[in-house]
Amino acid sequence: MRDVLAGWGRPTVVGPIGGGNRNPVLELRVGRQRLVARRSRRSPASLDWEIDLLDHLAGNGVAVPVIVPALDGRRHVDGVIVQSWFDGSSPGPGDWSAVAGTLRLIHEITAGWPQRPGFAGTRELLTADHGGDVDLAAMPAAAVAACRRAWAGLAGAQEAVVHGDPGPANIRMAGGRAGFLDWDEARVDYSDLDLAELPASDLEPARLAAARSAATAWEAANGWIIEPGYARRQLDLLRSGQHGFS
Repeated sequence: MRDVLAGWGRPTVVGPIGGGNRNPVLELRVGRQRLVARRSRRSPASLDWEIDLLDHLAGNGVAVPVIVPALDGRRHVDGVIVQSWFDGSSPGPGDWSAVAGTLRLIHEITAGWPQRPGFAGTRELLTADHGGDVDLAAMPAAAVAACRRAWAGLAGAQEAVVHGDPGPANIRMAGGRAGFLDWDEARVDYSDLDLAELPASDLEPARLAAARSAATAWEAANGWIIEPGYARRQLDLLRSGQHGFS
């Protein structure tokens, strides 16, 4: 990764940043400018989708990191993306309504957005076996059936781009506004999945219960290969009718 960063003029590497469970993330300096570099396992087409999405969100007033192109103009090089540093604080108890409001705006302005290349949403996974980090063929048949039952409960809900991991580590509050980091797991899916993971949600009870069950099933399937211990704990929660996210 450090060799690839030569494409940005060999910035100073400060060191790794915590929180990147699936992709290495580094803090950089170019003069006084503070930047972030992430190495992704996603395909070039998938990274183009992510960057186009960030441009669209920023153009519609959503606070997201800004892509810093390499010196030759490329927006990503060998899976490496460099972005602006995102200042702000983690959300406090009084910030979750603002977080939910921003997520709803994201869902509104991405309705009809094309699916991310190589990904599949939960509706598609009712019949497909693969998408993004999900490989249902690697899971026991009973586990797949449990996940699909949960996902079927969202039928008829709005579909749009979902962040995919809107936890406190990926949210920054500044001036009363919520901004979102780390769009690596973003895809087109049921928007209720984003709202289900918030500590406070304004979804009506039956819809919230269905969304939390579906989100727990997603966590199990999405992490089955990459984070097996976590995935199996989520599957146990799904089977027991409990739900929990981290």
